[in-house]
Amino acid sequence: MIDLSLAEIADITGGRPHDIPDPSVRISGPVVIDSRQVEAGSLFAAFDGEHVDGHDYAVRAVEAGAAAVLAARPVGVPAVVVPDVEKALGALARAVVERLGTDVVALTGSAGKTSTKDLIAQVLQAHAPTVWTPGSLNNEIGLPLTALKATAQTRHLVLEMGARGIGHIAYLTGLTPPRIGLVLNVGTAHIGEFGGREQIAQAKGELVEALPAAAEGGVAVLNADDPLVRAMSSRTRARTVFFGEADEAEVRATDVRMGPGGRPSFTLHTPTGCSDVTLRLYGEHHVSNALAAAAVAHVLGMSASEIATALSGAGTLSRWRMEVTERADGVTIVNDAYNANPESMRAALRALAAMGGTARAEGGRTWAVLGPMAELGDASLAEHDAVGRLAVRLNVSKLVAVGGREASWLQLGAYNEGSWGEESVVVSDAQAAVDLLRRELRPGDVVLVKASRSIGLERVALALLEREGEVADR
Repeated sequence: MIDLSLAEIADITGGRPHDIPDPSVRISGPVVIDSRQVEAGSLFAAFDGEHVDGHDYAVRAVEAGAAAVLAARPVGVPAVVVPDVEKALGALARAVVERLGTDVVALTGSAGKTSTKDLIAQVLQAHAPTVWTPGSLNNEIGLPLTALKATAQTRHLVLEMGARGIGHIAYLTGLTPPRIGLVLNVGTAHIGEFGGREQIAQAKGELVEALPAAAEGGVAVLNADDPLVRAMSSRTRARTVFFGEADEAEVRATDVRMGPGGRPSFTLHTPTGCSDVTLRLYGEHHVSNALAAAAVAHVLGMSASEIATALSGAGTLSRWRMEVTERADGVTIVNDAYNANPESMRAALRALAAMGGTARAEGGRTWAVLGPMAELGDASLAEHDAVGRLAVRLNVSKLVAVGGREASWLQLGAYNEGSWGEESVVVSDAQAAVDLLRRELRPGDVVLVKASRSIGLERVALALLEREGEVADR
């Protein structure tokens, strides 16, 4: 965060100083919402959350080094008191980004947002100082907190934007107006809340509607392989750059091939040239993510060879997203349990099948440990059934469905596809899955663990790796 005085913060947020002896005191540290993350010179934003009221930790934050608190009421320590802490945080983020003049890249999509954001961050970081969304902190609190990490040296600010309804992305773009907007895809994530894919497309397209005109430098980066995304070109004043495998894509892939262990390679084509890419990531679905990152990097002036080098060296920054670990006994655990929707579930299963090719040749088996996909509404039964069917079509050796009725629907799909006997099983919870796997795994097996975040199925992967103490952002 750039240097701001408490008086300036009060002016930006519409707040009033309270218990501040010297309003010229400057915030030189990060803005945080967790008192345990306070550093010298921090601004502690006190949110009244569902389980914890940050105002109760204001004194602790100042004692730990915070210069002041952004609060909704007086807290007995130096504070800027505002009517609404969330709105004040957003106003502060917008003011800081405007003062810095940083190039803002925003991205959204139904699947692959976080993985693609991580790729963009690593590619752009090779080009110039870059700040990006950590994990999946892509909402009205996480986004301004990320923006406030930018400094005078920051050239690129990469912001992931999530949405659970119409108007959400429009609100986020108002906090940190982007110059470059990327839309990855329109799938069925949260379809139960939106009501249909057309409504999801309407919400995702709010990003390109917020971009400046082409004459002002606005660029919409759109997936040419997704008809609903491609159609968004008519909703923006910005210049449009398409990516994908379609011939009309300016940034595209040819000669896509899967290497040993399920890592894809391809030839990257951009208007400045061609170059070969071999990803460190697992699964063919990452080709589209890599092309999206390449298109953004191209818009920002990187050459094809620079982009290819950065992509080939990029790894996974966010935990529990196709996180691959081989145990000492030769069992491979694929922890992709951070979240799930039908599109990402299918991509993960295909990656498992590709990874399992070598394993099967050596007597190993592939295991899909799958839990419920949330927020699918009336489509839930059909989508879970379809995932169970796909597991059979991909010749996954063992399907372990975890949970309640959704687990039975997964198994029903496997049955309907002709898989009987012991090829699929339903277990009650994560611990039951762990017990089963500990009994039956053998060297050479590959285990995929995936479900919606609310299920907490990462406990299976962590238990199998004996790392149960790990936590992640939710």
